[in-house]
Amino acid sequence: MSVSHKPLIVITGASSGIGLATARLFSAHGHALLLLARRLEKMQALDLPNTLALPVDVTDRAALTAAVQQAEQRFGPADAIVNNAGVMLLGEITRQDPTQWDQMLDVNVKGLLNGVYATAKGMTERKRGSIINISSVAGRKSFPNHVAYVGSKFAVHGLSENLREELSAHNVRVTTIAPGAVETELLGHTTDEDIKTGYQAWKAEMGGKVLSAEDVANAIHYAYAQPEGVCIREIVLAATRQQA
Repeated sequence: MSVSHKPLIVITGASSGIGLATARLFSAHGHALLLLARRLEKMQALDLPNTLALPVDVTDRAALTAAVQQAEQRFGPADAIVNNAGVMLLGEITRQDPTQWDQMLDVNVKGLLNGVYATAKGMTERKRGSIINISSVAGRKSFPNHVAYVGSKFAVHGLSENLREELSAHNVRVTTIAPGAVETELLGHTTDEDIKTGYQAWKAEMGGKVLSAEDVANAIHYAYAQPEGVCIREIVLAATRQQA
């Protein structure tokens, strides 16, 4: 086992956007990494030291758990997990394909819980660790054409707060990160072209400025880097000109 690195950080959805930016930032700070996503080549292309990248779908609980165990055997115990994997499939509720609801709940909620399952027990036994769950401003308020997505992110906020209460006695921190609009691939998952066009118009109203993935990665690292006795419970961030 290598000792030339800081503790292991697990990042889901690490092949693009916030996950990829977070991987770069934690690696720059000297951490060993377990990167998980379905697209292996994008994670491998980062070419980061002390990094294990595996093509794992977060909805596969057994595969996710096995991946964490494999990384811990190589790098030591996971000191944090960034539950970042998510999908955003927007649609008007009477016309949206219900299979898209299933996908969002499976990835955004159950997939996140699978990450908790794979790491929380070890953290409680060691009396140390951080669970950082990536939610959204849509986990705090509603938006047009967001019904199922908002439901999944409200679930992230609720389960994270309950999880924080339960794990606090074991000295394990739980943080919710709730970004506003971010320049990532996330909107590309939406199949309704009118909604995509509307988003671009909304973005233009803000002067074309939304958060970068790096902005969110910095917030994640800030929460993690606090002294062990300090838990940043929630960070809500958005572009200065985003009103909603």
